[in-house]
Amino acid sequence: MKRNLLIYLFSIASVLSHAQTGKVFDELSMTSKILDGERKYAIYLPPDYESSKRSYPVLYLLHGGGDDQTGWIQYGEVMHIADKSINEGGATPMIIVMPDANTGRRGYFNSAGGDWRYEDFFFEEFIPFVEKTYRIKGEKQYRAVAGVSMGGGGSFIYALHRPDLFSSACPLSAGTGPLTLDATQAYITRRGGGEASDQQIEAYFKQYSTLEIVRNMPENQIDEVRWYIDCGDDDFLYEGNSLVHIEMRKLKIPHEYRVRQGGHGWTYWRESLPTVLSFISDAFHR
Repeated sequence: MKRNLLIYLFSIASVLSHAQTGKVFDELSMTSKILDGERKYAIYLPPDYESSKRSYPVLYLLHGGGDDQTGWIQYGEVMHIADKSINEGGATPMIIVMPDANTGRRGYFNSAGGDWRYEDFFFEEFIPFVEKTYRIKGEKQYRAVAGVSMGGGGSFIYALHRPDLFSSACPLSAGTGPLTLDATQAYITRRGGGEASDQQIEAYFKQYSTLEIVRNMPENQIDEVRWYIDCGDDDFLYEGNSLVHIEMRKLKIPHEYRVRQGGHGWTYWRESLPTVLSFISDAFHR
């Protein structure tokens, strides 16, 4: 009996010792001319990155308000979850990039007045820098975006603005921007902007209201992005996510919409991440 137990324990230890692990780096930086300074980011490299010479698909994983590029590492347990998903075959090996959107001003968007251009930085500087620095496949099929809360809003907007760049988008518990034009000035003010002109308010609403963009989506973009939208039944952002889902249904925009038990926090998002990794891997394998 003891011998059998020892053999069993040795087998388990052997399996665990051979399970490959990735690496994370959370204090990396690059220089941005657009934002006039250093911008931090974190990165997850899959288990076989250093032992291979091949290129990998990439997920841009965005943090929420109040966190920074370390949020997904410290609280989201991204390395543990990604390693497990990859080693068990639930996800393909991929690079996961986590930019900081909490320095200078908080958020992933350009400001209404045009004096802060984070979205421009993301597309014009950050993606090119990352995909030149690391062995990343540069085609749309191998690029995805996901995020939580404020980062969920970022993933909505980035994929809606640039459906030519992303095969999949996974907003989790997403901030969906102002739901009406009348609510837009208050939304701008809460995010550190001052008084905007009527013209700026209208332009901002059209640019950063997820609901408004979906309503006006060109027909030729309906099938461009694979959508996975997830928001807990006790989440305070349920209304915007529900309205976006309903509008997508009306317009026959293909998407997965999930409501699980839970609120707005890391317990919910950690449980979401394995499904997100599996969902985006389906596109990577097409």
